[in-house]
Amino acid sequence: MASCRACDLRVLVVIACGLVTIIILALGIWMTVITVQKGSLASSSTIPIDFCRNGGTWENGRCVCPDLWKGRRCTIANFCENSTYESFTFDRIPVGKYGSSHQRCDKDTLNAGNPMATRLCNITKYGVIVLQNVTIGNCNENLETLAKQVYNISSQSLNISNEAQILTSDAKRLTPDNVTSATRVVGQIFNTSRNASSEAKAVAVATVSQLLEAKEDVFQSAAAATDYDDTFATLIEQMEIYSTSLGNESVVEPNVAVQSVAFSSEGTEQSKNVRFSVKKGTSDSLTSGSTVVETNVDALNPDIETELQILLQTSKSDTKSCGFVVYQKNKLFQSKTFKTKSDFSQKIISSKTDKNGDQGTSVNIVFNPRYDSKEFQLYSYACVYWSFSKKDWDTNGCHKIRATDGLLYCHCNHTTNFAVLMSFEKKYKYPESLNILSSVGCALSITGLALTIVFQIVTRNIRKTSVTWVLVSLCISMLIFNLLFVFGIENSNKNLKKDGNNTIQVDPDANEMLTQDIYDVRNPTCTVVAALLHYFLLVTFTWTGLSAAQLYFLLIRTMKPLPQYFILFISLIGWGVPAVVVAMTLGIIFSQNGSQWELNYRQEEICWLAVSGNNGLITSPLLWSFIIPITIILINNIVIFIIIIVKVIWKTNLNLTSTKKVSSLKKVLSTLSISVVFGITWILAYFMLIGNEDVRIVFNYMFCLLNTTQGLQIFILYTVRTKIFQNKASEVLKSLSLSTGRVKLKPSVTTMRLRVRMYNMLRSLPTLSERFRLLEPSVIMEETTLSESDQANPSI
Repeated sequence: MASCRACDLRVLVVIACGLVTIIILALGIWMTVITVQKGSLASSSTIPIDFCRNGGTWENGRCVCPDLWKGRRCTIANFCENSTYESFTFDRIPVGKYGSSHQRCDKDTLNAGNPMATRLCNITKYGVIVLQNVTIGNCNENLETLAKQVYNISSQSLNISNEAQILTSDAKRLTPDNVTSATRVVGQIFNTSRNASSEAKAVAVATVSQLLEAKEDVFQSAAAATDYDDTFATLIEQMEIYSTSLGNESVVEPNVAVQSVAFSSEGTEQSKNVRFSVKKGTSDSLTSGSTVVETNVDALNPDIETELQILLQTSKSDTKSCGFVVYQKNKLFQSKTFKTKSDFSQKIISSKTDKNGDQGTSVNIVFNPRYDSKEFQLYSYACVYWSFSKKDWDTNGCHKIRATDGLLYCHCNHTTNFAVLMSFEKKYKYPESLNILSSVGCALSITGLALTIVFQIVTRNIRKTSVTWVLVSLCISMLIFNLLFVFGIENSNKNLKKDGNNTIQVDPDANEMLTQDIYDVRNPTCTVVAALLHYFLLVTFTWTGLSAAQLYFLLIRTMKPLPQYFILFISLIGWGVPAVVVAMTLGIIFSQNGSQWELNYRQEEICWLAVSGNNGLITSPLLWSFIIPITIILINNIVIFIIIIVKVIWKTNLNLTSTKKVSSLKKVLSTLSISVVFGITWILAYFMLIGNEDVRIVFNYMFCLLNTTQGLQIFILYTVRTKIFQNKASEVLKSLSLSTGRVKLKPSVTTMRLRVRMYNMLRSLPTLSERFRLLEPSVIMEETTLSESDQANPSI
């Protein structure tokens, strides 16, 4: 009769666990279907992938084409075909750029590795694309030797300018020293006292354009040089002067445009207003049709095609000319106060008259900034100019002009190099609240873990053993992590009200200097939660590794008892080592990033570790302080898991009757019990990195199902299956049955005595004690795992 009651209890447990499993699986399938449907609907509403051809990308309602193509869909050729000149061969060359020859200088020459020749692909005023003659360089000249010759150029200015252009044609090879030397060379070519030819100066503009293709960190390193300020400042000043000397001509290169305007000697003061505009193109490069000059105008007049416009107004009657210089990138203007994180280029516009002094001269400027409006929102901006005395941006003499058309207007009472420093607020895609699957799984895990901890503590005297410290520690860390995950993983910033119209969020009239181009809303609470999640998840994995080590000593090396103070030693490791890892991670990130360290440690979307650092995943805290440690622990756990499964659980000894009679179901349950405590299911996280979206979704939900319910699995395998829990449950069922008037069978005393006698007999075999208990439907780590450690630590 007692066996019938036990059978009924097992049936009830199986039915309950089966229903829970079916519900969770159904939720997983349902969420998978919904996700796939959402993805299908979202993809159908976007621009077709093949709308922009030849590598073009869809940005802000238009195709942005690579240099080799142009047109609405990037289908019009904008290059010169492959060519050969004597022994030199060239690949396709974009219009307006110089192409480098395949032939390189020999390794035993001074200019080893650099191209031997370059060739310009140009376009005529009739729109015909033509190749210019080849310019052959000298392999025994480099930028450093040219810099020594430039102070005495005389009639060699064109040769020196051509050499500098060839030596800077491969921007990827430029070093900080190369940039500094090239800047010094072209700065002196523009210097009027050197009497360089107009052709040499035109080539020097191309050299400056090529220099701006070098990497940002190269310019930053060059900025740290002692002579940086004078070298770069000289180039900028000389280009301003050069811009007033071209008559009514212009020189346009992909990254730099220079325009001069000559005033008529018969003009009046009103006629000395000039409007210079830069139009949007199909690429990020400037072309001959990108700039427009208008005279005798009174105000700014931007249209939808205007990217930048400046109105120069002067009341000086003796002004004969003015000039403008546009820099597509701000690399020559290395600021010490304004730091950039994004890849949005800050355009610079220079205006200057041929007369010294700024009395009676002012400028109005309008900027139409280009940025990804889907990911960023303009937060603030500042109207600034480059101060040669401070060698940095300054706001003195400039102020904003309020406008409602979404453009940025500035007014300055002097002429020099102007810019609009912009600060953007990133539009983070905050995830939705935890879905039903995650919520149900975490709720079940929290309940199961809490019950397991209470059961281990309350039944200590009944089991006549100490608390299974490893299991309790694992459950405590996992319980705290689940609670933090449920109530703290979401960033409260997602609830802040956002303005979706890309309007300025601060006082539009305050022209204050900015310090960075990305504005982040700080949330210290989210950072604390991320650090706690980081810590307790590392603690959880550390205890799984310690659990594996303990079982290895007890089940594999059965003849060697656990060392003295083993529990104290593993406690220091389990709770202390993760704390050291988290503290070191926070300290390193703070020391490298200063006050802006938070989003280098955690994400903004959720309160968890940042996926990528300043240089990608390789520098991210997620990799070094989480993925690598848990990977080492998982590999260790998997190796021990395989050893225990092969040598203990699934090994059948024909000389032992106990192992012969162990059913496959018990072996499977024992295998599952160990795999749950060892965290084997976390292997699925690595399969979530698969590139195929459909396969990744499947593994995502498998991971979610198995790991959010890990606490429930521990409760079922380590609490429900124990005889103490079953007996207590039987008593509860009996009392419930009696209260409802049901007839209950009396327990069979004989059967119980027989079980106890068999159990005591098997415990008398010291070499089989631990292995037999592993095969029983009782807790693996309960009395077994600490029976020997209790002897060494009776006080625990």
